Amino acid sequence: MAFKFTEEQLNTLDKSFIVELFLQLQEQNDKLSGEVQDLNRKMELLIEQITLSNKNRFGRSSEKMDDASQICFMEIDGTIVFFNEAEAVSDLDAEEPETLEPKPARKPKSVGKKDADLSGLPVNIITHYMTEEELVAEFGKNGWKQLPDAISKRYRFIPAKVEVDEHHVGVYASKKDGRIIKADHPQALLHGSLVSPTLAAAIMNGKYVNAVPLYRLEQEFSRYGLSITRQNMANWMIRLGESYLAILYDYLHQKLYDYHVIQADETPVLVNRDGRPAGSKSYMWVYRSGHLYKDKQIVLYDYHKTRNSSHPREFLKDYSGICVTDGYQVYHKVEKEREDLRIAGCW
Repeated sequence: MAFKFTEEQLNTLDKSFIVELFLQLQEQNDKLSGEVQDLNRKMELLIEQITLSNKNRFGRSSEKMDDASQICFMEIDGTIVFFNEAEAVSDLDAEEPETLEPKPARKPKSVGKKDADLSGLPVNIITHYMTEEELVAEFGKNGWKQLPDAISKRYRFIPAKVEVDEHHVGVYASKKDGRIIKADHPQALLHGSLVSPTLAAAIMNGKYVNAVPLYRLEQEFSRYGLSITRQNMANWMIRLGESYLAILYDYLHQKLYDYHVIQADETPVLVNRDGRPAGSKSYMWVYRSGHLYKDKQIVLYDYHKTRNSSHPREFLKDYSGICVTDGYQVYHKVEKEREDLRIAGCW
């Protein structure tokens, strides 16, 4: 047990000794406070890790964070905490990779795999040679010879940048009758709009391939000096869909009729601002080619406000073959109206 001074003993101590003792206690208290804070941080981290582990192990499947890109919110001792992919998958004790090449999970990397990984990328050759003066100082005059270069490779990432293409189109007029013509030039992707094919492709890739919300794309473009709003991008996507992708959709719709077996289903979706009260139920119908045609997959979505039989009747009006569906009766209703359409149950 640690020694403790009594009040009488403290009254008899020399002042300088008491000052020295107080300073030592103050220093010791600061040290212990730092250790307590560090232990508290570690304890909070362990609680979060244990909670997340239990959540993934024992929670409902819909609550499991199977997608590391998702943010998972939960409550711990009355406080809302969240885990993102960096926190969920990080391991501070993990060793740094020896190279930047991704390692296969199961089979060993074949000889020459690194060169194959880099074969499709442009190469910038950066030389690092000693001057003749340095070589003479090291080996003496004519005391050295050049050996093959030691070559090492590194990935270089070049961030995206935004530029302005300013088209100067030649305009010419006839001196005789004043007739005016212009030189050939590419037409705007959308009339009266600044959007270009490259910008439209970047927005589509970010929004529909990488699932990045438009407000985050707006922030990203702003960092590159491009001031466009999410409303601009939303309008462009709608107009481009109507002007260009609708043509592709109609073509794929016709191609789907070539398959002897297709699949269909529908699912409810909640839609705002479509002329009805917010949160009104609508339906997304989907038609697709089956796994019999692995190399020619077609998936088409068909949005409607209702679930009645008029929608599959219209979509399948020129189709002859087998359509695999669930037990929803509207499909069988359409089947009874047709001799060339068969509805098969899914199993």
